[in-house]
Amino acid sequence: MIDTETENAPSPGRRRLLKAALPLAVATAALDPTPARAASPDPAPRSPVTRGRGRIDVHCHLLPDFYRQSLAAHGIVEIGGVPVPVWSPALAVDFMNRYGIEAQVVSVSEPGVTYLDAAADRLAMARRLNTYMSRELVCGSTYRQGRFGGFAVLPLGRRVTAMDVGDAVVEARRAVRELGLDGVGLFSSYGGTYLGDPVFEPLLRELDDLRAMVFVHPVTPSAYPDLGLPPFLYEFTFDTTRALVNMLYKGVYERHARIRWLAAHAGGTLPYISYRASLLTLTPELAQRFGASGSADSSAQFRGLFYDTALSPAPQAMKSVRELAGAEHVLFATDWPFSSPLFLGAGDPAPQLDETFGPDERLAVERGNALAQFPALAARLGARTG
Repeated sequence: MIDTETENAPSPGRRRLLKAALPLAVATAALDPTPARAASPDPAPRSPVTRGRGRIDVHCHLLPDFYRQSLAAHGIVEIGGVPVPVWSPALAVDFMNRYGIEAQVVSVSEPGVTYLDAAADRLAMARRLNTYMSRELVCGSTYRQGRFGGFAVLPLGRRVTAMDVGDAVVEARRAVRELGLDGVGLFSSYGGTYLGDPVFEPLLRELDDLRAMVFVHPVTPSAYPDLGLPPFLYEFTFDTTRALVNMLYKGVYERHARIRWLAAHAGGTLPYISYRASLLTLTPELAQRFGASGSADSSAQFRGLFYDTALSPAPQAMKSVRELAGAEHVLFATDWPFSSPLFLGAGDPAPQLDETFGPDERLAVERGNALAQFPALAARLGARTG
């Protein structure tokens, strides 16, 4: 995980390798402060290909100026091995208009607030980001009205402490009940402590009480084999998988059944390895040797998760997800602005989805499923969920 200069910042040699491995277009598009086209406060008409069926993008990110400046002040100029991209509400609206996206549900990618050493600083930054999401985007100015939802960022650090978890409980409640955000974002791991660890239990109880949609986003693992390639290529998928499997065997899905989990990037590698990852549930006596719960049907647990299409619209991923969870548990996503080099034009942002989903299913994936799972967003859009 790229946190600070002192802990996990890549060495100069490794940084050169990462940059060499990235296409020039990625670095150029991410660092160029001038948008490819000017965005107008008055949104342009949506593309005819999606007229009357505006997409809902459930996995995209925000980087307001105050947050970007804080990251830079701590030496963080790359995330997941790529340069920190440019973001603004106007650029986000322009992107949505070009690709027939009616609304984005934004979240904070790694490092979240983990790069801040003091618990008070983490809490202050998390509160500022969540308040910004609520006031400037979710309940923002006229031209942004109805174009954004938000997942709250919580004040958790690299070393998860009881104080951090207590602060996270309070902030999650504030973000959902007072600020009107649409759910909560959690990372797959925090400094090597994965979701499912008992330290998170007070927070999970609160999220269960809130009946929250919880977005699980990967991070660069605290230790991984360095192949000289950017970690987002594959390490992100592995870290998501670790978290989802760990929560199964720690009994999280059963104890907190009212939490709805949204797994980024098609659940990492989970759909493909779901049978293998379930083997301990088929042999309870073996599970007991590892201190794991072996009585649950993991297929049912994994089927109950939701999976997004970000960077994974191709049939190699989507057919596996569809086989595991069904089309009703798949939600459209782009991972913008980190994926901005993939979206330089306009029109259909994910034509590969046609290879897995029929027309009605695709409409559900791109819109209907999100409206059903984000009722407050649906209400803001004035959309029917039935």
